[in-house]
Amino acid sequence: MTGDYAAAPESALAIQFEGVSIWVAHGPTILDHLTWQVDIGQRWALLGPNGSGKSTTLGLAGAVRHPSKGRAAVLGSQFGKTDIPKLRESIGYVESGAQSLDWLTGEEVVLTGIGSTLRPLWWNYSEADRVRAREMLDLLGCGALADREIKTCSQGERGRIRIARALVTQPRLLLLDEPAVGLDLAAREALIAALDNLAVERPEMTTVVVSHHLEELPGSTTHALLLSEGRSVAKGPIHEVLTSENLSICFGLPVVCHHDGDRWFARATASWARGEQSMTAAMAGGGGHG
Repeated sequence: MTGDYAAAPESALAIQFEGVSIWVAHGPTILDHLTWQVDIGQRWALLGPNGSGKSTTLGLAGAVRHPSKGRAAVLGSQFGKTDIPKLRESIGYVESGAQSLDWLTGEEVVLTGIGSTLRPLWWNYSEADRVRAREMLDLLGCGALADREIKTCSQGERGRIRIARALVTQPRLLLLDEPAVGLDLAAREALIAALDNLAVERPEMTTVVVSHHLEELPGSTTHALLLSEGRSVAKGPIHEVLTSENLSICFGLPVVCHHDGDRWFARATASWARGEQSMTAAMAGGGGHG
């Protein structure tokens, strides 16, 4: 398992959490003493089982949550000592399941990213804004959707449009919460290709992608953070973190991890899968006893 990093100048950091914990009153601890730093220009994957604190961590990085304990700074701005609404202007944040008004076109949805509104503020948009909106759609491989109503777009197309919306303000930090959830194979691959293209076109922009599945990670991903029960299992360069040992600890089952030179894959070991099938069969055959 990888540990914490040597100290780096705060100006070189996109995200810096030191001993961060988050809990709710009369509820569980969601994050437990998380220390994590992300350098400018790195592209991170945030992985872990359900309930491990991934979305909470992303919300903290997006300045939409605050730590109950510890120190958090994003883009060099320390929480409690900075103008949070101003900070959010430099962050593109795409939440899982985010919705848009059905009657808007792809271009209009992207334009609502200027000001982060649900409905377009027509009087606020310049011709340069409209040009940039179409450029962002082109960058995500969906320029042909600029004039189509979003209700006619597939789930995968809508997902890429929402990322273009997050990019229209030219953020320094892009946060994506499960962008491939619910996508079929073709839509998933189109999204991954778009994110790899984004890494080439905007290498200075830091990105963090939350996912449940290694297969959804772009080949351009440079680093990974594994979370389990609100704690860090491993973090650092992706080839050091995504190992069978670390993933087995993180997900609580024996996992085999592979890398084919571009993409990552993981599955439970065959012996564990056979054991689960045997247990299921035994339980099915024993119904009515006891």
